[in-house]
Amino acid sequence: MKAVWGAVLLAAGLGWAGAAGACELDRPLKIAGLDYDSAAFHTAVAGAIAEKGFGCKVERVPGVVAPLVNGLARGDVDVIMEIWMANPVEAWVKAAEAGKVEPLGTTFPDANEGWFVPRYLVAGPDAKAPELKSVEDLKRYKDLFADPEEPGKGRFYNCVAGWVCEGINTKKLAVYGLATDFTNVRGGSGEALVAAIEAALKRKRPVVFYYWGPSWLLGAYDLVKLQEAPFDPAVWAELKASDAPKRATAYPESKVVNGGNVDFIKKAPQLAAFFKAYTTSSELTSKMLAEAREKGVTPEQQALVFLKTQGDVWTKWVPAEVAQKVKSGL
Repeated sequence: MKAVWGAVLLAAGLGWAGAAGACELDRPLKIAGLDYDSAAFHTAVAGAIAEKGFGCKVERVPGVVAPLVNGLARGDVDVIMEIWMANPVEAWVKAAEAGKVEPLGTTFPDANEGWFVPRYLVAGPDAKAPELKSVEDLKRYKDLFADPEEPGKGRFYNCVAGWVCEGINTKKLAVYGLATDFTNVRGGSGEALVAAIEAALKRKRPVVFYYWGPSWLLGAYDLVKLQEAPFDPAVWAELKASDAPKRATAYPESKVVNGGNVDFIKKAPQLAAFFKAYTTSSELTSKMLAEAREKGVTPEQQALVFLKTQGDVWTKWVPAEVAQKVKSGL
């Protein structure tokens, strides 16, 4: 997941003016500046509330997840907004075992991955594949997804070459008996891959592809995830470890948490309580990302839109007086 907003978010110290109240910290609150869209958005939301509601200065610490988690363990970072618990980065596991970091709130409980088709293809009066329900059904529909460069084959849009999901999907194509029926298209970049997918969606053409949520694509388009065997940890472990697995399973749904440095949690209990209460959903996050992309706005701008329009969500995370300060600051 590559950031559209990375350059904006990762400018350390960029924040909102006009915060009121006394912050528990005698220094800036340091939030990990993760380099992909959903984390950028949630970091901006949390930063806005910390500044406008709790009176804190906020700094974003630039980087990618493993170094930032190491910084969290050292105390160079106070909070990180996304740790994917279905497959957490090793640095998080080690830091948690050492008692240096703790999970706080659930940023969203339902991150998911899978193979998608547009709903117009499988539902409605003009649906061309109303019986397409599962990945196993794709074999019967390869002509519908015809690859113009490979006559007789369908086209499957995989992940970017080198991403973990690319290897998983390639193995799944083989397990499902689709490797000879579909070309396995791996993009050179996330932007190139999603451009090809979106071009088909805009023209209402047949297209089958891997993607994940939350993401702007799932927020912008009505998509259907194809069915696979329910997630099985043992099958999943085999799928990842073996070069020629015999079985496949659905991707795991992942609980995504925000986490804090233990010293920060002790020093700033009110801020820690806010992060513990922080929770949204994959669907809401995708909606916000899609709206931001459509308008061409930054994470900070979209965070303010969220605070103005989703008060029923975020006011539950903070005391009433803090919520009022945030509203006044808007």
